Amino acid sequence: MVSDEVLRRIADQLPRWAVEGEELVAAWRFDDFGGALAAAVAVGMIAERANHHPDLVVGWGRLVVRLTTHDAGGITSLDVDLAQAIQDRLGAPSR
Repeated sequence: MVSDEVLRRIADQLPRWAVEGEELVAAWRFDDFGGALAAAVAVGMIAERANHHPDLVVGWGRLVVRLTTHDAGGITSLDVDLAQAIQDRLGAPSR
């Protein structure tokens, strides 16, 4: 279960990210597969530095990022912090 504090941070800092079950999810659109792949690599580098690794889905012109803290059983501040770092790099998600 996501704490009220974490939900407030998401609503305040990441209004275009969605809480889906125990995950924090966002998607970006690009002009082609190469743009989506480059963004996925950028997210991967951010995740490596943070030592917190999202699930990524890369398709033609689309990148979906799913964040959760598995050992905590859901969304934590680690996910919110990583989502903010990703958003700072890629801009606001498409949804």
